Amino acid sequence: MLARYEQLIAAGELQSDPDQRAAAVRLNALQKELQADAPGGLLGQLFGSRRTSPRGVYMWGGVGRGKSMLMDMFVSTLRIPEKRRVHFHAFMLEVDGLLREERERETEGPVRRVAKRIAADVRCLAFDEMVVNNTADAAIMARLFTALIVDEGVTIVTTSNRPPRDLYKDGLNRSLFLPFIDLVEAEMDVVSLNGPTDYRLDRLGDLETWHAPVSAAATAQVREAFFRLTDYAPEDAANVPSGELDLGGGRSLFVPKSLKGVAVFSFKRLCGENRGAADYLAVAREYHTVIVVGIPRMGPENRNEAIRFTKLIDALYENGVKLFATAQAEPEDLYRKGDGAFEFERTVSRLKEMQSTQYMALGHGRAT
Repeated sequence: MLARYEQLIAAGELQSDPDQRAAAVRLNALQKELQADAPGGLLGQLFGSRRTSPRGVYMWGGVGRGKSMLMDMFVSTLRIPEKRRVHFHAFMLEVDGLLREERERETEGPVRRVAKRIAADVRCLAFDEMVVNNTADAAIMARLFTALIVDEGVTIVTTSNRPPRDLYKDGLNRSLFLPFIDLVEAEMDVVSLNGPTDYRLDRLGDLETWHAPVSAAATAQVREAFFRLTDYAPEDAANVPSGELDLGGGRSLFVPKSLKGVAVFSFKRLCGENRGAADYLAVAREYHTVIVVGIPRMGPENRNEAIRFTKLIDALYENGVKLFATAQAEPEDLYRKGDGAFEFERTVSRLKEMQSTQYMALGHGRAT
């Protein structure tokens, strides 16, 4: 892997980045361990059986720092057949289905049985975008991954936008999740890719963030932004996963499209329903980019929607969240008359600033 990474640097296809190179060196070392321990490899010949898994790698950092690129390079150049790369959200949905099967069979220890089934033909399991946003996943992850890593000898490699200690932060019943964090820190090397450069911004090119009026062309532009930010193939648009965001207190928010820290919402879902500042803060903390479609021109009869929209923009702005939108009007013409129209001018100012190059270059969670 390291040779491939250095070839891309030499060819000018990648910029030299010390954090990326450090991660490539660590992943290259892991490749050698896994390949040496493969059936027919030196250690396999000496011991004749699977050994305890090599330490995994947990890569974290802001959006656009090259985590997914390095993950892809690691998996594609790893010379063992028992490898699997999967998006974390899809994996947990699979686990949920397997657990239902095991419980129907009334087997003892369904989580342990599921881990054994997953590990049957996998020695290295690579996840893109580990994020935990619901209580059900949080409750089983310590048991599931202990079984995978400790009992079954599976090596885990994953990317995340957050360090381990910030996973499922402020989540409901987080105490159930803390053993998973301890497991990660005990069994995996935590590697930071959190330098100042957001390479993914280059992929956006000259795409605008605010598109008015709402039209097929505007929709096409925000769709294009989604595909560029998530590396998702446009031809698979119908299969983009949805999600559930845990809002606390037993409440959740359905996310129609959710992938790699990018979420798509309709204005009606976010601001047409009764929501408070805490809900919007949960959205802002969970996603580095939010796409809102169908923002209407509002008047006195839309006072409540305008107030909620203000709270949403405040939360996104204060957390450095990137906003892409389709709207019926430019920000200054969204809400000109009605209660709070004067105060809405601050929202207009923020919406304008959020379109700037300086704002777009900020890391998630930092608006200053």
